[in-house]
Order: sequence, then C-alpha cells, then structure tokens
Amino acid sequence: MGFLDRIRALNNYRPGDFLPWYILGLRVGRVRRELAHGLARWSGLFEVEADGVHLVPGLDSFEARSAALAEVARALVAEGVVAHIHGEAYPVTAGNRGEAMCLLDRAAAAHFGIRAFGQHVNGFVRRADGLYMWVARRAANRRTYPGMLDNLTAGGLPHGVSLEDNLVKECFEEAGIPAALARQARPVGALSYARVTPAGFKPDVLYCYDLELAEGFEPRCTDGEVQEFHLWPIEEVARRVRDTDEFKLNCNLVIVDFLVRHGLIGPEHPDYLDIVGGLHGMLDPPV
Repeated sequence: MGFLDRIRALNNYRPGDFLPWYILGLRVGRVRRELAHGLARWSGLFEVEADGVHLVPGLDSFEARSAALAEVARALVAEGVVAHIHGEAYPVTAGNRGEAMCLLDRAAAAHFGIRAFGQHVNGFVRRADGLYMWVARRAANRRTYPGMLDNLTAGGLPHGVSLEDNLVKECFEEAGIPAALARQARPVGALSYARVTPAGFKPDVLYCYDLELAEGFEPRCTDGEVQEFHLWPIEEVARRVRDTDEFKLNCNLVIVDFLVRHGLIGPEHPDYLDIVGGLHGMLDPPV
C-alpha cells in the first residue's frame, strides 16, 4: 500500500450506479437506483424519472422541503434502510453550506448522496528532534470506525453552526482543548473526495486546520468518543498511514495533506503530482 492508495480508496465512485437527485433543477445529491425506485411511492414528494429523482416543485420553501425529508428519513429508519436518526441536521446544497435548500438528518446524508462538510485538526508539537503529531484512538463502542486511529479532533458541521463555534466545540469535547487555544488553530485549506459506501454516496468536504501545541499539553476526551491519545513522531504517523489500515479513512487524507504541506512528501516522491491532485477529488463527478 502507499499514500496514493489511501486517496484512491476515498474516490471510488463509478458513473451509472446512482441517479442524480434534483431540487428546483439543481443537482443536490444522488441516490442508488434501488432507493430511487423506493422513493417513487412518495408520489407527493418525489418524481422518479429516467434522468433522475426530482423533489416535487410544490415543495417551494426551505421549511416544507425539510419537513418532508424528515418524514421520509423516519420512515426509512423504521424500515431498516437508514440505521438511525442522528439528530444533526445537514444542509442540502448544490454549492456551499450557506446555499442550503433544505435540511436532512446526518444519518441519511449518504443515502441521498448530499454534500457533507467536516472539520479536522492536526495537533502537532515541535521538538528538538523533529515534528510530533497527536493521534486519537476512537473508543471501542463508537458506531463508526470503533478502535481506529483518528485526527486529534474531527467532526461534522451541522447546519446553522459557524465554523469557529463548531471548531471550539469539537476541540473541547474530543480533546479538552480550551476555547482560547482552539481559536489558535490555523485554517490550511479544504480537501474533498467522492466515496461510495454501503449506505450510499459521500461527496465530502473537509476543512483542515493545523494547531501547534506546547510539549506540556496533553489532550483529554470529555465526551467518550476517544479512548486514548498518542504523541508520535511524524515519521511513525506517516508509516501507519502508508503501510497499515489503522486510521479512519478520511483522516488519511488529512495527514497526507499535512505531510505534503510540511515537505515530508516532496516533489521527488514518484506519486507526488497524483497525490497533490488527488487530495481534491471531484465533488460532482459525471453521472
């Protein structure tokens, strides 16, 4: 395995497996063909045609569309199609978070193939012998990726919460980072990928931050999501990304980006151009 393999694992979309989902003529997601046919029974909500799934134009407000989708999500949970109601509302948008046309529960996001947004923080320490990175190990009872390695903090971005507020919240809940310190995290860009999962399609955007920490700082989890933290030399972190399957998949992308930006994966690497380009996968690949 190698760094490029980690990127390719997050960009496994194949045209033809999904039907696009439209609201008012804008493509906001895509659904598996089986689910699309199932949505046809809500004839007052969806029009399923050869070119895709259309939310009926009669749902002409943000609130009406959101309420209708909440009803569908609850029904899909009752039928076992969607695992559960998460309780976090994600924006349904053809563009950025501020252009939401309605809301959908986080747990149903991949089933409808909507664009999801998250924040990931690289916590690192400069020592005399080089860079070290804080790595979290997820608790064994987590619903997703139990026991796997993770970034220092990472979380989804619900609708109506600012980037700064969400960053401060996630930093405190997952690593006990005080608000004043969390606000020192430096935004370093956004990564993207288009991944097919058992639930559906995930065209995700990750806002990335670097947070330099003092040697004496030790993270502590306050919400039960993380069972332990490790401070490893960056070379060890890179090795585990490159050679093992220990990290949560999208965290690989965030760490590879860190390695590129800090010169630890340089132009002499045989896959350098493919790695740099692959960090920004297509959010809206061909249907």
